[in-house]
Amino acid sequence: MLAAMVLSAAESGFLETRHSAAMITIGGSGIPKAVRVGVALVDGRLWGSGTQDRVRTRRLRRDPRCTLFVFDPGFSWLTLETTVTILDGPDAAALNLTLFRVMQNRPSGPLSWFGGELDEASFLRTLTGEGRLIYDFEVDRGYGLT
Repeated sequence: MLAAMVLSAAESGFLETRHSAAMITIGGSGIPKAVRVGVALVDGRLWGSGTQDRVRTRRLRRDPRCTLFVFDPGFSWLTLETTVTILDGPDAAALNLTLFRVMQNRPSGPLSWFGGELDEASFLRTLTGEGRLIYDFEVDRGYGLT
């Protein structure tokens, strides 16, 4: 496992309870591109999930810089300037299982997936079939109103 990043106590606390973010990558023309992504702290690392065929994955393979804008329904927010490592080895489905257990606050049992519930074996098969991978965000700088 990679070494844990250093976040302030306020930043870590904010990320423990907020999992919605805008992920901003750099398009081929240099224009920033934003999409929604779920994020969570897993064993001290900030992770998100994606797939092999997503445009954002191709952008990150070309340029691993990414800005995350993590938000809540109120006025709190956290911007994180990051460098992304893509974890797409044979353990990617199991890593995603861990991530989604944290994001859904379900340490065991079935997990929600696109309006349904899947047991662990079905969830892993689904993630494998989708070509799921992990975006591992190494935080270079953070700022916001936490």
